[in-house]
Amino acid sequence: MDIAVILSFIFFMSIFAGVGLASVRVKKDTTDDYLVAGRGMSPPLAALSAVSTWNSGYMFIGFIGFTYTLGYPVAFLAFMSTIGQFVAWMWLYKFIQKEGNERGVRSLSSLVAEKAGAPEAKLAGVLSVLFLSIYAAAQLTSGGKALFVMMGWPEVIGILIGFVLVVAYCYAGGIRASIWTDAAQSCVMLVGSTILCWISIQEVGGFSGLKDGLNQQDPALTNFLPPDLMFGLTLWIAAFFLGGLSVAGQPQVVSRVMTLGDDKDRREAMIWFFVWQTPFIVLMLIIGLASRVLFTESDFDAELGLPMMAMETMPAIGVGMILASIFAATMSTADSQVLACTAAITDDIKPEWNQDHKTTKQVTIAVAAFATLISIGGLYVPGGDSVFQLVVFAVYGLGGVFVPLLIIRWAGYKPDTTHSVSMMVAAFSGVFIWTVLGLDGADGVFPSVPGMGAAFATHFTLNYIRTPKIAPLGRFKLPKKSQYAAVAAAILIPFGAAEAVYLVGAPESTEGSGGVGNYSISGDISYEMLGNNTEYVNDGETIIIDLNTNNIEWTSDNRNVVGVRVLLTYSEDETSNGAGCAAPGASQPDPDTITGTVTHDDFNGTESGQNQGQGSSSHEILVEWYNSSLYFSGNATNMSESEIKNELDSMGAGLGAYFLEINVEAESGNALGCNHTDNGEEVEYLVEVVLLDYEIRPA
Repeated sequence: MDIAVILSFIFFMSIFAGVGLASVRVKKDTTDDYLVAGRGMSPPLAALSAVSTWNSGYMFIGFIGFTYTLGYPVAFLAFMSTIGQFVAWMWLYKFIQKEGNERGVRSLSSLVAEKAGAPEAKLAGVLSVLFLSIYAAAQLTSGGKALFVMMGWPEVIGILIGFVLVVAYCYAGGIRASIWTDAAQSCVMLVGSTILCWISIQEVGGFSGLKDGLNQQDPALTNFLPPDLMFGLTLWIAAFFLGGLSVAGQPQVVSRVMTLGDDKDRREAMIWFFVWQTPFIVLMLIIGLASRVLFTESDFDAELGLPMMAMETMPAIGVGMILASIFAATMSTADSQVLACTAAITDDIKPEWNQDHKTTKQVTIAVAAFATLISIGGLYVPGGDSVFQLVVFAVYGLGGVFVPLLIIRWAGYKPDTTHSVSMMVAAFSGVFIWTVLGLDGADGVFPSVPGMGAAFATHFTLNYIRTPKIAPLGRFKLPKKSQYAAVAAAILIPFGAAEAVYLVGAPESTEGSGGVGNYSISGDISYEMLGNNTEYVNDGETIIIDLNTNNIEWTSDNRNVVGVRVLLTYSEDETSNGAGCAAPGASQPDPDTITGTVTHDDFNGTESGQNQGQGSSSHEILVEWYNSSLYFSGNATNMSESEIKNELDSMGAGLGAYFLEINVEAESGNALGCNHTDNGEEVEYLVEVVLLDYEIRPA
């Protein structure tokens, strides 16, 4: 372990801790200050805290992993999610702030009821605690993964350290300490991410090298349309918009809005949020794509892309800064989620505790311990340590429960207890069942659609049955029957156009069925020249020739480099003089030994040859790193497509620098009365990379 990394990590963590402790000097020892900072927080601080809280370990770990897996299509997630967040900030947050200030509530669960502690508020509080505990567990897992990669510590150690820090943050100054710390982290996160992004682009050979590297692994990675979507493009994209809109259903982010004084503060905070958030998303997207090019091992954990890249490319102080940013951001977000749970419990589930400051802090510890147990338990469940999956379930679960209720309340509809509870139960059921069925993967639809869809379907059904005289959207009237056709056309035509584009432009799946079975393999082997020249190598000398695939003028799009071939050609330039050279065989030169060694990363090969007489001689060096026997057999039995691909595809491992070493050991072989002179040999080299273009089909 590099001591410089540890020192850098401690340095930046100390800065974050110092900022948090400084907040203690201005805090008030009240529950209201503990949970909403007395509703007097500075808009820039609240906005930067919202950026850090919303992104946290999900962006550093989960989003990077999703980008690594999916490639360019993740841009849809980033773009549509940003639009959804903008809508939330413009309208729903305005409603939330107004209601929160007027009613004096401190939890999101109180806002979806007419009064705090109502049955629907209690249910909303219970669901908040459930989803936020899972969300907080994802943050602890992120911190554990970061420490595992960068320090080599077991993940459980990182999780337990995170628990201690979460409790410390909460006790230090409540949400005020969290916001101050978040703001400092946002600055470091952006600076560190910018540096890492610039370094990663240099490592992959610029943006053109990034695209080439992705193409080499899978052309679908550079197509903005993903392959094999189960439910089409429209719902796939819509899920990301609703995911962004779900920011209004995240108690830990909403609590930042509740700390603002008035609507002017909200508008200012919104500007700060997007000015800070947008470039951060772009940076993470580029880093995620670059990690796919740099880390090609088949068993590589995609969610470790960013910390691994930092370890491989940055100096010790940079590694420590990135590690501290990841760890501190995850812990600070986790403590925000724990505080939001605390507010839900003390304001709604057990409202009699809402003014008991000591009990409030005890609740905080209990919630933190519960989240820690979920995080540790996830280490022993297949897929349970996936930060992305944990966050998706929690975010869309919270969004499904809260956002539909917030929308209809913002529109002016006042649902009663039965109505509200039914919508929340429908949303939870939709998210849970969809997730259990496994329909929320990269090729499915994120559970924001079934969650919010089920809630709105329940709302319109109950409105039709129980309150038909009240417009389901309050002050907004539904279209008249004569307008239904126009509305339907306005919705269906763009959807139909999107699906048509997808039908035509979506890439074919590179995995096919992918299942274990029998497959036929066909293809071609070709060569691209890497270097060609002639060098005079002195006796006993070794020369080194640097080569790089970046200098190849590729004749095709195939970049599956599976080997390298070197041809060394040489003759004999030995001279002889003296009377004895006239004797039979006296002037015959002794053979010289020419040795060539070619190296590329961990792959290398060495072959030696000898010249014979004055004629031309040669020898070849061949190094390969694919399963040639599998390819030449033409078939695979009881294998999956992915397994075959791992045997035949270098995943970009053949790209980059090559080194050719040529050594000459000359033999003069002097005879009586015949002197021989041999200072070295002239060696011509031809270096070619071996390309494999293959196709896998079910047998």
